[in-house]
Amino acid sequence: MSKGGWNPSLKNTVPLQVPITCLKTTQHKTTSDEFDPNSSADTVPLQEGDEQLLAASKLLRQGVQQQQAGELPAASKSLEKSLAIFELCGEIQKQAQVLSLLALIAYTSGNYKNTIFHSQRCLSLIRDNSDCLLRMQVLSHLGNAYRHLNEYDKAIQVLSECLQITQQQQDRRSQVAALNNLGLVYKALGNLTQAIEYQEQSLEIVQELQDNWGEEQVLKNLGNAWYALDNYPKAIAYYEQCVKIACYLKNFRNASQVLKNLGNACYALGDYAKAIVYYEQRLQLAKELQDKRGEEQSLGSLGVACEALGDYNKAIIYYEERLLLARTLKDRRSQEQALASLRVACYALGDYAKAMQYQQ
Repeated sequence: MSKGGWNPSLKNTVPLQVPITCLKTTQHKTTSDEFDPNSSADTVPLQEGDEQLLAASKLLRQGVQQQQAGELPAASKSLEKSLAIFELCGEIQKQAQVLSLLALIAYTSGNYKNTIFHSQRCLSLIRDNSDCLLRMQVLSHLGNAYRHLNEYDKAIQVLSECLQITQQQQDRRSQVAALNNLGLVYKALGNLTQAIEYQEQSLEIVQELQDNWGEEQVLKNLGNAWYALDNYPKAIAYYEQCVKIACYLKNFRNASQVLKNLGNACYALGDYAKAIVYYEQRLQLAKELQDKRGEEQSLGSLGVACEALGDYNKAIIYYEERLLLARTLKDRRSQEQALASLRVACYALGDYAKAMQYQQ
């Protein structure tokens, strides 16, 4: 397996590639040199416009570095200042690049209205521009923002345009993101058949690219879609592939989540023994990750599956472990559920005296 280069698991959007021109000053008047922070300002006399462009480029570079470090409020401030100077200088392309970054930051922050605002401003500037990469990125931010705001028709229109550009440019990685984004819109609309169609196209491409991170995410999405259609055998097939890749990538948190889904799908099919296998695997991962919540959920699921097999003694062991953990977590609701499960299991065994011990 190849680990690939792009991890789309955080955000389903066209992967951001900040054009190198973002970090350079545009040729302007007498200055044609790229901005070099190590160069001496005294070597070439600068005119006022040149000084403004250098300042704007420095702010842009700073904003990019802050964004990559996760310092989003600070990045927004730097980029807004940079944008204002580029507007004064009439630098259209630079404005568009900054607006694209502001749209990304707004989207990452969950501010979808601001994402739309910055994206639309950017698109208005590059309407007659041949910068397809920038257009793809902005359309992706815009379409995803519309999806989050439940404006699905607009999302489909924008993301379809994005997909068309990725196909024209033969940009396979961006095509994967566009297909996934469209799949998410149709899933939100309840059109799971259409969602699956886009996701299967996406899966074919990530497998060609040997992009394991992308494949892991697409397999999970496909498993979820088939699960929602109650087609548990297909869901299980995709989930099993997903867990295998997640473990190879050491993405154990994602593996834990998918193991839960696998167990639930097997349980829904009545294959309780197989469900227990997956729940136990999740329990072991949760312990290794020190994920107490995942551990508590796994113990509850194991108890239920054991009950379904009629193994009440083993179910009681799992429920008691869950009760102890719930008390450690001070989770009153989980404690109540564990106590209720213990009473039912004890009654099923005819051990009424023990059942009374678990009365609240």
